[in-house]
Amino acid sequence: MTDSERQAARALKATVCKELAGISVEAYNLTAIDYRLEVYARGLIMSPDKHNIWELLALRRFFDFLTRYEFRINEVQNYITFYESLKFDGAHGRTRYKMTPVQVFQFANIMGFYTEDGKRLIRDVLLFVPRKFAKTTSVTSFAVYDLLVGDANAQAYTAANSYEQAQICFREIKEVLKGLDPQLKSFKLKREKVEWIDTASSGRTAFVRCLASKADTLDGLNASTVIMDEYSQADSSELYGVLTTSMGARINPLTIVITTASDKPNAPFVSMLNRYKDILRGEVENDRVFAHIFEPDVDDAPDDPATWAKVQPHLGITVQPDYYAAEWERAQTDAEAMKTFLTKMLNIFVSGNARPWIEGATVRDHSEKIDITQLTEPADCEVAVDLSVDNDFSAVSYFIYLKDRKKGYIKTDFYFPAGQLDKHPNRELYKRWADAGYLKLCDGNIIDYQQIVKDIWDNSKYLRIYKFGYDRYKSAEFRNTLIAGGATKEQLFDYSQTAVHFTAPVLAMSRGIEKGYLIFEPNPIMQFCFDNAVLVTDNMGNAKPFKKNDSEKTKIDGVITALMALGMADNQVRKG
Repeated sequence: MTDSERQAARALKATVCKELAGISVEAYNLTAIDYRLEVYARGLIMSPDKHNIWELLALRRFFDFLTRYEFRINEVQNYITFYESLKFDGAHGRTRYKMTPVQVFQFANIMGFYTEDGKRLIRDVLLFVPRKFAKTTSVTSFAVYDLLVGDANAQAYTAANSYEQAQICFREIKEVLKGLDPQLKSFKLKREKVEWIDTASSGRTAFVRCLASKADTLDGLNASTVIMDEYSQADSSELYGVLTTSMGARINPLTIVITTASDKPNAPFVSMLNRYKDILRGEVENDRVFAHIFEPDVDDAPDDPATWAKVQPHLGITVQPDYYAAEWERAQTDAEAMKTFLTKMLNIFVSGNARPWIEGATVRDHSEKIDITQLTEPADCEVAVDLSVDNDFSAVSYFIYLKDRKKGYIKTDFYFPAGQLDKHPNRELYKRWADAGYLKLCDGNIIDYQQIVKDIWDNSKYLRIYKFGYDRYKSAEFRNTLIAGGATKEQLFDYSQTAVHFTAPVLAMSRGIEKGYLIFEPNPIMQFCFDNAVLVTDNMGNAKPFKKNDSEKTKIDGVITALMALGMADNQVRKG
Protein backbone atom coordinates (compact mmCIF):
# COMPACT_ATOMS: atom_id res chain seq x y z
CA MET A 1 0.00 0.00 0.00
CA THR A 2 1.41 3.37 -1.04
CA ASP A 3 1.56 6.46 1.16
CA SER A 4 -1.18 8.09 -0.92
CA GLU A 5 -3.40 5.04 -0.47
CA ARG A 6 -2.81 5.15 3.27
CA GLN A 7 -3.70 8.84 3.36
CA ALA A 8 -6.86 8.17 1.37
CA ALA A 9 -7.87 5.40 3.79
CA ARG A 10 -7.38 7.68 6.80
CA ALA A 11 -9.38 10.45 5.15
CA LEU A 12 -12.22 8.08 4.26
CA LYS A 13 -12.47 6.82 7.82
CA ALA A 14 -12.55 10.37 9.17
CA THR A 15 -15.36 11.20 6.75
CA VAL A 16 -17.51 8.19 7.58
CA CYS A 17 -16.98 8.72 11.33
CA LYS A 18 -18.26 12.27 10.95
CA GLU A 19 -21.27 11.09 8.93
CA LEU A 20 -22.19 8.40 11.46
CA ALA A 21 -21.82 10.85 14.34
CA GLY A 22 -24.51 12.97 12.68
CA ILE A 23 -27.03 10.12 12.58
CA SER A 24 -29.83 10.06 15.15
CA VAL A 25 -30.13 6.39 16.04
CA GLU A 26 -33.36 7.08 17.93
CA ALA A 27 -35.03 8.21 14.72
CA TYR A 28 -34.68 4.71 13.26
CA ASN A 29 -36.18 2.95 16.31
CA LEU A 30 -33.84 -0.02 15.95
CA THR A 31 -35.05 -1.50 19.24
CA ALA A 32 -38.36 -2.25 17.51
CA ILE A 33 -36.39 -4.67 15.36
CA ASP A 34 -34.13 -6.02 18.09
CA TYR A 35 -32.40 -4.25 20.97
CA ARG A 36 -29.09 -5.84 19.96
CA LEU A 37 -29.21 -4.02 16.65
CA GLU A 38 -29.24 -0.69 18.46
CA VAL A 39 -26.46 -1.87 20.78
CA TYR A 40 -24.34 -2.68 17.75
CA ALA A 41 -25.03 0.59 15.93
CA ARG A 42 -24.38 2.74 18.99
CA GLY A 43 -21.17 0.84 19.71
CA LEU A 44 -19.76 1.77 16.31
CA ILE A 45 -20.94 5.36 16.39
CA MET A 46 -19.74 6.05 19.93
CA SER A 47 -16.39 4.27 19.58
CA PRO A 48 -15.39 4.33 15.88
CA ASP A 49 -11.69 3.88 16.68
CA LYS A 50 -12.51 0.38 17.92
CA HIS A 51 -13.90 -0.60 14.51
CA ASN A 52 -12.34 -0.81 11.07
CA ILE A 53 -13.34 1.37 8.12
CA TRP A 54 -15.26 -1.41 6.31
CA GLU A 55 -17.41 -2.18 9.34
CA LEU A 56 -18.25 1.53 9.67
CA LEU A 57 -19.07 1.77 5.96
CA ALA A 58 -21.39 -1.25 6.27
CA LEU A 59 -23.28 0.54 9.04
CA ARG A 60 -23.55 3.72 6.96
CA ARG A 61 -24.91 1.61 4.11
CA PHE A 62 -27.47 0.01 6.44
CA PHE A 63 -28.88 3.38 7.48
CA ASP A 64 -28.96 4.43 3.83
CA PHE A 65 -30.94 1.30 2.90
CA LEU A 66 -33.43 1.98 5.68
CA THR A 67 -34.35 5.22 3.89
CA ARG A 68 -34.62 3.65 0.42
CA TYR A 69 -36.01 0.13 0.84
CA GLU A 70 -38.79 -1.65 2.67
CA PHE A 71 -37.54 -3.26 5.86
CA ARG A 72 -39.61 -6.21 7.07
CA ILE A 73 -39.18 -6.41 10.80
CA ASN A 74 -41.14 -9.65 11.04
CA GLU A 75 -38.82 -11.42 8.61
CA VAL A 76 -35.79 -10.52 10.71
CA GLN A 77 -37.44 -11.37 14.00
CA ASN A 78 -38.74 -14.68 12.64
CA TYR A 79 -35.26 -15.58 11.46
CA ILE A 80 -33.68 -14.67 14.78
CA THR A 81 -36.24 -16.84 16.58
CA PHE A 82 -35.55 -19.67 14.14
CA TYR A 83 -31.77 -19.36 14.56
CA GLU A 84 -31.96 -19.31 18.33
CA SER A 85 -34.10 -22.47 18.32
CA LEU A 86 -31.35 -24.50 16.62
CA LYS A 87 -28.69 -26.41 18.51
CA PHE A 88 -25.13 -25.84 17.33
CA ASP A 89 -21.90 -27.51 18.30
CA GLY A 90 -20.11 -25.94 21.24
CA ALA A 91 -17.56 -26.54 23.98
CA HIS A 92 -20.24 -28.11 26.16
CA GLY A 93 -22.05 -30.08 23.51
CA ARG A 94 -24.90 -29.03 21.25
CA THR A 95 -26.43 -25.84 22.58
CA ARG A 96 -28.85 -23.10 21.59
CA TYR A 97 -27.11 -19.74 21.28
CA LYS A 98 -28.39 -16.21 21.42
CA MET A 99 -27.25 -14.06 18.55
CA THR A 100 -24.60 -11.50 19.36
CA PRO A 101 -25.16 -7.85 18.33
CA VAL A 102 -22.82 -8.22 15.35
CA GLN A 103 -24.71 -11.32 14.19
CA VAL A 104 -28.06 -9.54 14.53
CA PHE A 105 -26.69 -6.78 12.32
CA GLN A 106 -25.55 -9.30 9.73
CA PHE A 107 -28.83 -11.22 9.65
CA ALA A 108 -30.90 -8.03 9.67
CA ASN A 109 -29.10 -6.83 6.54
CA ILE A 110 -29.43 -10.16 4.78
CA MET A 111 -33.05 -10.97 5.63
CA GLY A 112 -34.70 -7.59 6.24
CA PHE A 113 -34.57 -5.51 3.05
CA TYR A 114 -37.08 -5.93 0.20
CA THR A 115 -37.53 -4.31 -3.18
CA GLU A 116 -40.72 -2.84 -4.61
CA ASP A 117 -41.56 -6.10 -6.38
CA GLY A 118 -41.55 -7.98 -3.08
CA LYS A 119 -38.21 -9.73 -3.55
CA ARG A 120 -35.48 -9.86 -0.97
CA LEU A 121 -32.84 -7.23 -1.74
CA ILE A 122 -29.63 -8.99 -0.67
CA ARG A 123 -28.48 -11.83 -2.88
CA ASP A 124 -24.71 -11.87 -2.38
CA VAL A 125 -23.12 -11.95 1.07
CA LEU A 126 -19.50 -11.77 2.13
CA LEU A 127 -18.54 -12.47 5.72
CA PHE A 128 -14.81 -11.82 5.79
CA VAL A 129 -14.15 -12.59 9.43
CA PRO A 130 -11.21 -14.26 11.20
CA ARG A 131 -10.87 -17.73 12.61
CA LYS A 132 -13.01 -18.61 15.64
CA PHE A 133 -15.79 -16.15 14.79
CA ALA A 134 -18.11 -19.19 14.41
CA LYS A 135 -18.90 -18.12 10.86
CA THR A 136 -19.14 -21.63 9.41
CA THR A 137 -21.44 -22.75 12.21
CA SER A 138 -23.75 -19.76 12.04
CA VAL A 139 -24.29 -19.77 8.26
CA THR A 140 -25.47 -23.36 8.35
CA SER A 141 -28.74 -21.82 9.52
CA PHE A 142 -29.32 -20.44 6.01
CA ALA A 143 -29.14 -23.90 4.45
CA VAL A 144 -31.38 -25.39 7.15
CA TYR A 145 -33.85 -22.52 6.76
CA ASP A 146 -33.95 -22.99 2.99
CA LEU A 147 -34.49 -26.72 3.42
CA LEU A 148 -37.37 -26.22 5.87
CA VAL A 149 -39.22 -23.10 4.71
CA GLY A 150 -37.70 -22.06 1.40
CA ASP A 151 -38.94 -23.08 -2.02
CA ALA A 152 -40.59 -26.50 -2.10
CA ASN A 153 -37.82 -27.63 -4.44
CA ALA A 154 -35.03 -25.75 -2.66
CA GLN A 155 -31.47 -26.77 -3.45
CA ALA A 156 -28.89 -25.59 -0.91
CA TYR A 157 -25.20 -26.27 -1.49
CA THR A 158 -22.17 -26.10 0.76
CA ALA A 159 -19.00 -25.81 -1.28
CA ALA A 160 -15.31 -25.22 -0.70
CA ASN A 161 -11.92 -25.57 -2.29
CA SER A 162 -11.48 -28.96 -0.65
CA TYR A 163 -13.86 -31.75 0.21
CA GLU A 164 -12.79 -31.70 3.86
CA GLN A 165 -13.58 -27.99 4.17
CA ALA A 166 -16.97 -28.34 2.48
CA GLN A 167 -17.82 -31.18 4.85
CA ILE A 168 -17.28 -29.01 7.94
CA CYS A 169 -20.33 -26.93 7.18
CA PHE A 170 -22.29 -29.89 5.82
CA ARG A 171 -21.71 -32.05 8.91
CA GLU A 172 -22.99 -29.22 11.09
CA ILE A 173 -26.14 -29.03 8.96
CA LYS A 174 -26.74 -32.75 9.48
CA GLU A 175 -26.25 -32.45 13.23
CA VAL A 176 -28.63 -29.48 13.43
CA LEU A 177 -31.28 -31.50 11.57
CA LYS A 178 -30.79 -34.45 13.93
CA GLY A 179 -31.51 -32.07 16.79
CA LEU A 180 -34.76 -30.97 15.11
CA ASP A 181 -35.83 -34.47 14.05
CA PRO A 182 -34.08 -37.11 16.20
CA GLN A 183 -36.03 -39.93 14.56
CA LEU A 184 -35.24 -38.59 11.08
CA LYS A 185 -38.84 -38.98 9.98
CA SER A 186 -38.59 -36.07 7.53
CA PHE A 187 -34.96 -36.27 6.39
CA LYS A 188 -32.62 -38.78 4.86
CA LEU A 189 -29.00 -38.10 5.72
CA LYS A 190 -26.34 -39.29 3.30
CA ARG A 191 -22.61 -38.66 3.19
CA GLU A 192 -22.93 -35.75 0.77
CA LYS A 193 -26.66 -35.03 0.67
CA VAL A 194 -29.60 -34.37 2.97
CA GLU A 195 -33.01 -34.97 1.43
CA TRP A 196 -36.51 -34.11 2.55
CA ILE A 197 -38.32 -37.47 2.38
CA ASP A 198 -41.74 -36.56 3.77
CA THR A 199 -42.83 -35.38 0.35
CA ALA A 200 -46.31 -36.86 0.43
CA SER A 201 -47.60 -34.69 3.25
CA SER A 202 -45.51 -31.60 2.60
CA GLY A 203 -45.01 -31.57 -1.14
CA ARG A 204 -41.36 -30.67 -0.54
CA THR A 205 -38.47 -32.14 -2.51
CA ALA A 206 -35.83 -29.86 -1.03
CA PHE A 207 -32.28 -30.98 -0.30
CA VAL A 208 -28.87 -29.80 0.88
CA ARG A 209 -25.75 -31.09 -0.90
CA CYS A 210 -22.03 -30.91 -0.20
CA LEU A 211 -19.78 -30.09 -3.17
CA ALA A 212 -16.07 -29.84 -3.80
CA SER A 213 -15.86 -31.34 -7.25
CA LYS A 214 -14.69 -29.91 -10.53
CA ALA A 215 -17.13 -27.51 -12.10
CA ASP A 216 -17.18 -29.34 -15.43
CA THR A 217 -18.74 -32.42 -13.79
CA LEU A 218 -21.79 -30.50 -12.59
CA ASP A 219 -24.90 -29.83 -14.60
CA GLY A 220 -28.64 -29.54 -14.07
CA LEU A 221 -28.24 -27.49 -10.91
CA ASN A 222 -30.97 -25.14 -9.68
CA ALA A 223 -29.39 -23.66 -6.58
CA SER A 224 -31.41 -21.55 -4.17
CA THR A 225 -28.76 -21.14 -1.44
CA VAL A 226 -25.00 -21.42 -1.89
CA ILE A 227 -22.50 -21.36 0.97
CA MET A 228 -18.88 -21.00 -0.22
CA ASP A 229 -16.49 -21.73 2.64
CA GLU A 230 -12.87 -20.46 2.67
CA TYR A 231 -13.17 -19.11 -0.85
CA SER A 232 -9.85 -17.27 -0.49
CA GLN A 233 -8.12 -20.64 -0.89
CA ALA A 234 -9.69 -21.34 -4.29
CA ASP A 235 -7.42 -21.06 -7.32
CA SER A 236 -10.39 -21.01 -9.68
CA SER A 237 -13.83 -19.39 -9.67
CA GLU A 238 -15.37 -22.13 -11.82
CA LEU A 239 -17.29 -23.91 -9.05
CA TYR A 240 -18.53 -20.60 -7.68
CA GLY A 241 -19.61 -19.57 -11.18
CA VAL A 242 -21.43 -22.82 -11.94
CA LEU A 243 -23.39 -22.61 -8.70
CA THR A 244 -24.33 -18.94 -8.88
CA THR A 245 -25.29 -19.01 -12.55
CA SER A 246 -27.73 -21.85 -11.81
CA MET A 247 -29.89 -19.56 -9.60
CA GLY A 248 -31.70 -17.69 -12.37
CA ALA A 249 -35.10 -19.28 -11.70
CA ARG A 250 -35.07 -18.47 -7.99
CA ILE A 251 -37.08 -15.57 -6.54
CA ASN A 252 -34.80 -15.05 -3.55
CA PRO A 253 -31.44 -16.66 -4.33
CA LEU A 254 -28.74 -16.28 -1.71
CA THR A 255 -24.99 -16.79 -2.07
CA ILE A 256 -22.88 -16.55 1.07
CA VAL A 257 -19.09 -16.43 0.94
CA ILE A 258 -17.43 -17.01 4.29
CA THR A 259 -13.67 -16.89 4.46
CA THR A 260 -10.52 -15.72 6.14
CA ALA A 261 -7.53 -14.36 4.24
CA SER A 262 -4.92 -16.66 2.71
CA ASP A 263 -1.47 -16.72 1.17
CA LYS A 264 -2.96 -16.45 -2.33
CA PRO A 265 -3.10 -12.71 -3.09
CA ASN A 266 -3.97 -13.41 -6.73
CA ALA A 267 -6.85 -15.81 -6.05
CA PRO A 268 -10.32 -15.02 -7.51
CA PHE A 269 -11.55 -14.05 -4.06
CA VAL A 270 -9.20 -11.05 -3.90
CA SER A 271 -10.94 -9.51 -6.92
CA MET A 272 -14.29 -10.10 -5.22
CA LEU A 273 -13.04 -8.53 -1.99
CA ASN A 274 -11.74 -5.46 -3.78
CA ARG A 275 -14.99 -5.10 -5.72
CA TYR A 276 -17.03 -5.30 -2.52
CA LYS A 277 -14.78 -2.69 -0.94
CA ASP A 278 -15.49 -0.43 -3.91
CA ILE A 279 -19.20 -0.97 -3.27
CA LEU A 280 -18.85 -0.07 0.41
CA ARG A 281 -16.93 3.06 -0.52
CA GLY A 282 -19.72 4.01 -2.90
CA GLU A 283 -17.50 3.88 -5.97
CA VAL A 284 -19.52 1.01 -7.49
CA GLU A 285 -23.30 0.72 -7.20
CA ASN A 286 -24.72 -2.69 -6.30
CA ASP A 287 -27.36 -2.79 -3.60
CA ARG A 288 -27.69 -6.56 -3.91
CA VAL A 289 -24.50 -7.05 -1.88
CA PHE A 290 -23.96 -7.20 1.86
CA ALA A 291 -20.29 -7.29 2.83
CA HIS A 292 -19.02 -7.41 6.41
CA ILE A 293 -15.26 -7.12 6.34
CA PHE A 294 -13.02 -7.39 9.39
CA GLU A 295 -9.37 -6.50 8.93
CA PRO A 296 -6.96 -3.97 10.48
CA ASP A 297 -6.95 -0.33 9.46
CA VAL A 298 -3.84 1.02 7.77
CA ASP A 299 -2.15 2.20 10.98
CA ASP A 300 -3.03 -0.79 13.17
CA ALA A 301 -0.15 -2.82 14.59
CA PRO A 302 -0.59 -6.61 14.51
CA ASP A 303 0.73 -7.00 18.06
CA ASP A 304 -1.72 -4.47 19.55
CA PRO A 305 -4.63 -5.97 21.58
CA ALA A 306 -6.77 -3.09 20.26
CA THR A 307 -6.17 -4.41 16.74
CA TRP A 308 -7.15 -7.90 17.81
CA ALA A 309 -10.43 -6.64 19.30
CA LYS A 310 -11.12 -4.59 16.16
CA VAL A 311 -10.63 -7.54 13.84
CA GLN A 312 -12.28 -10.20 16.02
CA PRO A 313 -15.74 -8.97 17.15
CA HIS A 314 -16.28 -12.19 19.11
CA LEU A 315 -13.18 -11.79 21.27
CA GLY A 316 -14.29 -12.88 24.73
CA ILE A 317 -17.39 -14.58 23.29
CA THR A 318 -16.45 -17.43 20.95
CA VAL A 319 -12.74 -16.66 21.39
CA GLN A 320 -10.99 -16.77 24.76
CA PRO A 321 -9.59 -13.35 25.79
CA ASP A 322 -6.00 -14.63 25.95
CA TYR A 323 -6.12 -16.59 22.68
CA TYR A 324 -4.70 -13.85 20.47
CA ALA A 325 -1.87 -13.04 22.87
CA ALA A 326 -0.85 -16.70 23.00
CA GLU A 327 -0.99 -17.07 19.22
CA TRP A 328 0.99 -13.88 18.67
CA GLU A 329 3.71 -15.17 20.97
CA ARG A 330 3.78 -18.45 19.05
CA ALA A 331 3.96 -16.52 15.78
CA GLN A 332 7.35 -15.17 16.75
CA THR A 333 8.89 -18.62 16.35
CA ASP A 334 8.85 -19.05 12.58
CA ALA A 335 7.49 -17.80 9.27
CA GLU A 336 4.66 -20.34 8.97
CA ALA A 337 3.26 -19.48 12.41
CA MET A 338 3.39 -15.77 11.58
CA LYS A 339 1.74 -16.36 8.22
CA THR A 340 -1.07 -18.26 9.93
CA PHE A 341 -1.54 -15.48 12.48
CA LEU A 342 -1.69 -12.78 9.82
CA THR A 343 -4.00 -14.62 7.43
CA LYS A 344 -6.32 -16.51 9.76
CA MET A 345 -6.49 -14.25 12.80
CA LEU A 346 -6.01 -10.77 11.32
CA ASN A 347 -7.36 -11.32 7.78
CA ILE A 348 -4.19 -9.95 6.22
CA PHE A 349 -3.15 -11.52 2.95
CA VAL A 350 0.44 -12.70 2.84
CA SER A 351 2.08 -12.62 -0.57
CA GLY A 352 2.59 -16.27 -1.31
CA ASN A 353 4.88 -18.51 0.66
CA ALA A 354 7.71 -17.05 2.66
CA ARG A 355 10.54 -16.52 0.24
CA PRO A 356 14.32 -16.51 0.57
CA TRP A 357 15.77 -13.06 0.96
CA ILE A 358 19.48 -12.26 1.25
CA GLU A 359 21.70 -15.32 1.21
CA GLY A 360 24.63 -15.80 3.54
CA ALA A 361 26.96 -15.93 0.54
CA THR A 362 25.78 -12.47 -0.47
CA VAL A 363 26.59 -11.13 2.99
CA ARG A 364 30.00 -12.79 2.81
CA ASP A 365 30.67 -11.17 -0.57
CA HIS A 366 29.79 -7.77 0.91
CA SER A 367 31.95 -8.12 4.01
CA GLU A 368 35.08 -6.21 4.89
CA LYS A 369 37.18 -6.13 8.05
CA ILE A 370 37.35 -2.65 9.52
CA ASP A 371 39.13 -2.01 12.80
CA ILE A 372 36.99 0.57 14.58
CA THR A 373 39.84 1.34 16.98
CA GLN A 374 41.76 2.81 14.03
CA LEU A 375 39.05 5.27 12.94
CA THR A 376 40.40 8.81 12.68
CA GLU A 377 37.43 10.14 14.61
CA PRO A 378 34.44 8.62 16.42
CA ALA A 379 31.86 7.41 13.90
CA ASP A 380 28.10 7.86 14.22
CA CYS A 381 26.50 4.65 15.39
CA GLU A 382 23.23 2.97 16.40
CA VAL A 383 23.22 -0.19 18.51
CA ALA A 384 20.49 -2.85 18.54
CA VAL A 385 20.23 -5.94 20.72
CA ASP A 386 18.29 -9.20 20.62
CA LEU A 387 18.70 -10.87 23.99
CA SER A 388 18.29 -14.42 25.19
CA VAL A 389 18.57 -15.90 28.67
CA ASP A 390 20.20 -19.32 28.59
CA ASN A 391 19.73 -21.65 25.60
CA ASP A 392 20.19 -19.25 22.71
CA PHE A 393 22.75 -16.72 21.66
CA SER A 394 22.28 -12.99 22.01
CA ALA A 395 23.15 -10.60 19.20
CA VAL A 396 24.36 -6.99 19.32
CA SER A 397 24.56 -5.10 16.02
CA TYR A 398 26.33 -1.79 15.48
CA PHE A 399 25.36 0.26 12.44
CA ILE A 400 28.42 2.47 11.91
CA TYR A 401 28.33 5.32 9.43
CA LEU A 402 31.67 5.66 7.64
CA LYS A 403 31.51 9.33 6.79
CA ASP A 404 34.61 9.46 4.62
CA ARG A 405 33.41 6.52 2.47
CA LYS A 406 29.69 7.33 2.68
CA LYS A 407 28.93 3.74 3.57
CA GLY A 408 27.19 1.90 6.34
CA TYR A 409 29.11 -0.80 8.21
CA ILE A 410 27.29 -3.48 10.23
CA LYS A 411 29.31 -5.12 12.98
CA THR A 412 27.55 -7.81 15.03
CA ASP A 413 28.74 -9.50 18.22
CA PHE A 414 27.21 -12.81 19.32
CA TYR A 415 27.12 -14.16 22.90
CA PHE A 416 26.32 -17.58 24.36
CA PRO A 417 26.51 -19.03 27.91
CA ALA A 418 29.45 -21.45 28.15
CA GLY A 419 27.56 -23.72 30.55
CA GLN A 420 24.91 -24.45 27.92
CA LEU A 421 27.28 -25.21 25.08
CA ASP A 422 27.37 -29.00 25.45
CA LYS A 423 23.56 -29.22 25.61
CA HIS A 424 22.74 -27.28 22.46
CA PRO A 425 21.83 -29.03 19.16
CA ASN A 426 24.32 -26.71 17.41
CA ARG A 427 27.09 -27.42 19.93
CA GLU A 428 29.71 -28.51 17.40
CA LEU A 429 29.09 -25.47 15.23
CA TYR A 430 29.02 -23.12 18.22
CA LYS A 431 32.27 -24.54 19.54
CA ARG A 432 33.99 -23.92 16.22
CA TRP A 433 32.70 -20.35 16.19
CA ALA A 434 33.83 -19.81 19.78
CA ASP A 435 37.28 -21.25 19.11
CA ALA A 436 37.64 -18.94 16.08
CA GLY A 437 36.60 -15.89 18.12
CA TYR A 438 33.29 -15.26 16.37
CA LEU A 439 31.09 -16.32 19.32
CA LYS A 440 31.73 -14.75 22.72
CA LEU A 441 31.11 -17.12 25.63
CA CYS A 442 29.71 -15.91 28.97
CA ASP A 443 30.68 -17.70 32.16
CA GLY A 444 27.93 -19.84 33.68
CA ASN A 445 24.57 -21.00 32.37
CA ILE A 446 22.94 -17.68 31.47
CA ILE A 447 23.76 -14.68 29.32
CA ASP A 448 25.79 -12.08 31.19
CA TYR A 449 24.17 -8.73 30.39
CA GLN A 450 26.94 -6.95 32.30
CA GLN A 451 29.48 -8.39 29.86
CA ILE A 452 27.43 -7.24 26.86
CA VAL A 453 27.02 -3.73 28.25
CA LYS A 454 30.73 -3.52 29.09
CA ASP A 455 31.60 -4.44 25.50
CA ILE A 456 29.21 -1.78 24.20
CA TRP A 457 30.78 0.90 26.38
CA ASP A 458 34.27 -0.24 25.36
CA ASN A 459 33.27 0.16 21.69
CA SER A 460 31.76 3.55 22.44
CA LYS A 461 35.29 4.91 22.87
CA TYR A 462 35.51 4.83 19.08
CA LEU A 463 31.82 5.36 18.25
CA ARG A 464 29.31 8.14 18.78
CA ILE A 465 26.24 6.13 19.84
CA TYR A 466 22.94 7.90 19.20
CA LYS A 467 20.46 5.15 19.99
CA PHE A 468 20.20 1.82 21.77
CA GLY A 469 17.39 -0.27 20.25
CA TYR A 470 15.78 -3.23 21.98
CA ASP A 471 12.59 -5.23 22.30
CA ARG A 472 10.98 -3.94 25.48
CA TYR A 473 9.38 -7.32 26.27
CA LYS A 474 12.77 -8.98 26.74
CA SER A 475 15.08 -6.17 27.77
CA ALA A 476 14.07 -4.65 31.12
CA GLU A 477 17.21 -5.82 32.94
CA PHE A 478 19.46 -4.87 30.02
CA ARG A 479 17.84 -1.44 29.78
CA ASN A 480 18.43 -0.80 33.49
CA THR A 481 22.04 -1.94 33.12
CA LEU A 482 22.55 0.52 30.28
CA ILE A 483 21.12 3.38 32.32
CA ALA A 484 23.31 2.46 35.26
CA GLY A 485 26.27 2.61 32.91
CA GLY A 486 25.46 6.12 31.73
CA ALA A 487 22.95 5.80 28.89
CA THR A 488 20.39 8.61 28.79
CA LYS A 489 16.66 8.05 28.34
CA GLU A 490 16.88 9.89 25.03
CA GLN A 491 19.27 7.24 23.74
CA LEU A 492 16.96 4.33 24.62
CA PHE A 493 14.66 3.18 21.83
CA ASP A 494 11.91 0.59 22.21
CA TYR A 495 11.98 -0.95 18.73
CA SER A 496 8.60 -2.49 17.89
CA GLN A 497 8.95 -5.99 16.46
CA THR A 498 6.01 -5.69 14.05
CA ALA A 499 6.53 -5.95 10.30
CA VAL A 500 5.55 -2.35 9.66
CA HIS A 501 8.66 -1.20 11.54
CA PHE A 502 10.94 -3.55 9.61
CA THR A 503 9.70 -2.75 6.11
CA ALA A 504 11.87 0.33 5.56
CA PRO A 505 15.14 -1.23 6.80
CA VAL A 506 14.40 -4.41 4.78
CA LEU A 507 14.22 -2.27 1.65
CA ALA A 508 17.22 -0.18 2.71
CA MET A 509 19.34 -3.27 3.35
CA SER A 510 18.44 -4.82 -0.01
CA ARG A 511 19.28 -1.59 -1.84
CA GLY A 512 22.40 -0.97 0.22
CA ILE A 513 23.82 -4.35 -0.68
CA GLU A 514 22.82 -3.99 -4.33
CA LYS A 515 24.33 -0.50 -4.67
CA GLY A 516 27.42 -1.31 -2.63
CA TYR A 517 26.99 1.25 0.13
CA LEU A 518 26.32 -1.32 2.88
CA ILE A 519 29.02 -3.68 4.09
CA PHE A 520 29.27 -6.20 6.93
CA GLU A 521 31.97 -7.26 9.33
CA PRO A 522 33.16 -10.75 8.28
CA ASN A 523 31.39 -13.22 10.57
CA PRO A 524 30.11 -16.70 9.62
CA ILE A 525 27.41 -16.46 12.30
CA MET A 526 25.85 -13.52 10.49
CA GLN A 527 25.98 -15.44 7.22
CA PHE A 528 24.35 -18.40 9.00
CA CYS A 529 21.54 -16.14 10.26
CA PHE A 530 20.79 -14.83 6.78
CA ASP A 531 20.70 -18.36 5.37
CA ASN A 532 18.04 -19.21 7.96
CA ALA A 533 15.86 -16.16 7.25
CA VAL A 534 12.88 -15.96 4.91
CA LEU A 535 10.93 -12.81 4.10
CA VAL A 536 7.20 -12.63 4.82
CA THR A 537 5.31 -9.85 3.03
CA ASP A 538 1.67 -8.95 3.59
CA ASN A 539 -0.84 -7.34 1.24
CA MET A 540 -0.20 -3.93 2.81
CA GLY A 541 3.41 -4.04 1.69
CA ASN A 542 4.90 -4.72 5.12
CA ALA A 543 7.83 -7.15 5.22
CA LYS A 544 9.88 -8.81 7.94
CA PRO A 545 12.29 -11.75 8.05
CA PHE A 546 11.32 -14.84 10.04
CA LYS A 547 12.95 -18.18 10.74
CA LYS A 548 12.41 -20.58 7.84
CA ASN A 549 11.32 -23.23 10.35
CA ASP A 550 10.78 -23.70 14.07
CA SER A 551 13.85 -25.84 14.64
CA GLU A 552 15.99 -25.00 17.65
CA LYS A 553 18.94 -25.05 15.27
CA THR A 554 17.52 -22.21 13.17
CA LYS A 555 18.71 -18.74 14.23
CA ILE A 556 18.19 -15.30 12.67
CA ASP A 557 19.00 -13.04 15.62
CA GLY A 558 21.76 -11.21 13.78
CA VAL A 559 19.44 -10.39 10.89
CA ILE A 560 16.91 -8.83 13.24
CA THR A 561 19.44 -6.71 15.14
CA ALA A 562 21.09 -5.54 11.92
CA LEU A 563 17.72 -4.36 10.60
CA MET A 564 16.85 -2.67 13.89
CA ALA A 565 20.15 -0.78 13.86
CA LEU A 566 19.68 0.14 10.21
CA GLY A 567 16.11 1.25 10.89
CA MET A 568 17.24 3.60 13.65
CA ALA A 569 20.03 4.91 11.46
CA ASP A 570 17.60 5.72 8.64
CA ASN A 571 15.66 7.93 11.05
CA GLN A 572 18.77 9.63 12.39
CA VAL A 573 19.72 13.04 10.98
CA ARG A 574 23.43 12.95 10.25
CA LYS A 575 25.65 15.97 10.73
CA GLY A 576 28.00 16.87 7.91
